[in-house]
Amino acid sequence: MEKTNINWKEIFNRAEFLKSKFDEGTKFYGVPRAGQIVAGILGNAVDKIEDADVIVDDLIDSGATLEQYKKYNKPFAVLIDKREEYKQEWIVFPWENHNGNIEDNVTRLLQYFGEDVEREGLRETPKRYVKFFKQFLTIPEWNFTTFSSEGYDEMIVQTNIPFYSLCEHHIAPFFGYGHIAYIPNKKIVGLSKLARTLDLFAHRLQNQERITTQVADFLQEKLDARGIAVSLSAKHMCMEMRGVKKHDTWTTTTKLIGMFKKNDEARLEFFNSIKK
Repeated sequence: MEKTNINWKEIFNRAEFLKSKFDEGTKFYGVPRAGQIVAGILGNAVDKIEDADVIVDDLIDSGATLEQYKKYNKPFAVLIDKREEYKQEWIVFPWENHNGNIEDNVTRLLQYFGEDVEREGLRETPKRYVKFFKQFLTIPEWNFTTFSSEGYDEMIVQTNIPFYSLCEHHIAPFFGYGHIAYIPNKKIVGLSKLARTLDLFAHRLQNQERITTQVADFLQEKLDARGIAVSLSAKHMCMEMRGVKKHDTWTTTTKLIGMFKKNDEARLEFFNSIKK
């Protein structure tokens, strides 16, 4: 996501325009924490939401904060509404340290659950956590190298490819093994690219079903193969560590395209190969 820095001149211009929408003497309550800065710039800031005429914040992003404050039945105003502008950009205000602000959020989360964030084991945890997310969610660029099949038209299968992902519902890990096969048309792909393709879609906030489909569709788009088969088997910490708490449970998902879907013999050959 592209990062956009908002300077003070633009902030004051937007604040002046925002203030012009309301009567003189309007009292503003700022959503902690950035909204408090906006309220201070607008003037007539109040400490209690009950005393305010208008609630202000720096931006609307997902809309979650807006929904949270609807119960007060007061106008909600912002400098930037990402539903209308900067939709695909990460906004950075002058009062934010881009990384530090994110790390502060991790610190506050730990404090919320009663942890002593100053103890030795947790002092650097927010920084490490942000670093982990950056590393895990960033896939190095690579080339999908293909070659002529030179007439080869039998199944190529790669089994037991380890993969790791994060459940988008609970941000808990799930991990296991992938099995990928294809029947070439005119092109074959470098063997490492099958594993890289799995990583490309696994290293995101995901669900297993989507990864399976995305890997198969991506390979079909790149290879125009006569058949593509993808099967993933994984353990999900979101059901082992929480919820139903059933450990050592494996979930298998499969996506078949072309001959693997239409031809019984090809499909059976694939499933027999991945049982070994």
